[in-house]
Amino acid sequence: MSQILLNRRTLVASTFSIGILTACSTLSGRPHSFRRDPFTLGVAAGDPAPDGFVIWTRLAPEPLAPDGGMPPASVPVAWEVASDSAFRNIVRKGEALARAQSAHTVHVDCTGLEAHRPYWYRFHAGGATSEIGRARTLPAPGARVDQLRIASVGCQDFESGFYTAYAHLAAEPELDAVFHYGDYIYEFGRRERNPHRIHAGDETYTLEDYRRRYAQYKQDPDLRAAHARAVFITSFDDHEVDDNWAAAIGKDDGATAAFAARKAAALQAWREHMPVRAALQPGHDHRYFRRFDFGNLARMHVLDTRSHRSEQLGGGQSGPVPRIDDVPSRTMLGQEQEAWLGRGLSAEHGWNFIAQQVMVMPFDVREDGAMAPAYSTDNWNGYPAARRRMADIIAERGLRNVVIGSGDMHQHVVGYLPTDPDDPASPALASEFLASSITSGGSGSPRHPFQQDTLQRNPHLKLLNNQRGYQLYRLSPQRWVADVKVMDQVDTPGGQLATLASFVVEQGRPGPQPV
Repeated sequence: MSQILLNRRTLVASTFSIGILTACSTLSGRPHSFRRDPFTLGVAAGDPAPDGFVIWTRLAPEPLAPDGGMPPASVPVAWEVASDSAFRNIVRKGEALARAQSAHTVHVDCTGLEAHRPYWYRFHAGGATSEIGRARTLPAPGARVDQLRIASVGCQDFESGFYTAYAHLAAEPELDAVFHYGDYIYEFGRRERNPHRIHAGDETYTLEDYRRRYAQYKQDPDLRAAHARAVFITSFDDHEVDDNWAAAIGKDDGATAAFAARKAAALQAWREHMPVRAALQPGHDHRYFRRFDFGNLARMHVLDTRSHRSEQLGGGQSGPVPRIDDVPSRTMLGQEQEAWLGRGLSAEHGWNFIAQQVMVMPFDVREDGAMAPAYSTDNWNGYPAARRRMADIIAERGLRNVVIGSGDMHQHVVGYLPTDPDDPASPALASEFLASSITSGGSGSPRHPFQQDTLQRNPHLKLLNNQRGYQLYRLSPQRWVADVKVMDQVDTPGGQLATLASFVVEQGRPGPQPV
């Protein structure tokens, strides 16, 4: 593993010097040069389609300086997409402007590509060349697809540890996509949880604050390597804005003008730094939920569980909570998104993958020895009426192919949504795989000391683990196999990855079973 890390870091460090020799020094007759590598934040691709994807970069020769060390002017950036890693066959190329008002980020919606195959891409600016990224297009609509490999990742608190899990992810065999469920950054100021990983600056409130935080995170060589390896489908959870925010309500400020300004700044910075399409970028009527079809094998519904939800009870904390919130007016998704999800769930695809941020299935979180059931009100357990509506759609349509992907808890949890969401002992309706964090929570342990008996109180759960890592889903027409990947530690670089367990969902038989 140390050799993988060395090679990744060497590649990132050497890319700039190679690029100086290979790139053009002027673009469209407008010379611009850099004394330092402007591609310090790497490259990324996202939001794939059958004929293309979005490619991204940001010019930031001094990442933590104001404006990334860039002047207040637009800079031309050339881009290339090739069918081979050596760029012998360049199939698309063009020029974009890295605009000062968008933090000198570049989003190129590259189209005209062939379906379901890999491509390589890179950028040139002012005599410098970026590292090379790799991305895969989606299969053609309705095309027969025999296998897919999708990873699920999230919760990457910079101060809690090293991103070595991303180095392992970058070394995985062919990935069709990486789903990032959220908490890409953390908004907190310096907490010094790890002496080697300390946030630059205080808690984030302004657009400049959030831009600097993304710049700090995106400098990480392992995160850069993962982005360069595969196309990302990204969403956001709470820490991209403010811990446990809900729609117009901030955790500390409530529904104030100050929080509205903070949220606007945070989401602008998220859109600037994620490889997402123009509809999600500033100046558009953005709607963050969206859908991706992988031929006839899987339909991926990416939800937004933050922007439209009702206010949490108790500020989203866990504890004994009476079900006084169980009324139809309370929502997790909002009326428009609920209807959109309902229209998209069907039996036309082999698998319906509901990719979202927080746990859906019931989960009694009481500590060992406690008598009263306890629930988190920040996830779907705090919105039982909304959860029941989603379950009703699945049940009424007779869908037996629904798999839910979740995150946020900083633990691996495998189980299922019961037919009666209020009765964990009822039969399985939909399988759920909740992926642990990349770093958040620190190195962790196989199980919290106070959770030794948790599975006994939750008969629908198959696994509960408190280590860091990610999950890898291997899909075929008949089986959904989930590999639970865990790190031995994230306190220092060079952590080792292992497959803790694998689970299978058979087509037409919801509920994961150990392999």
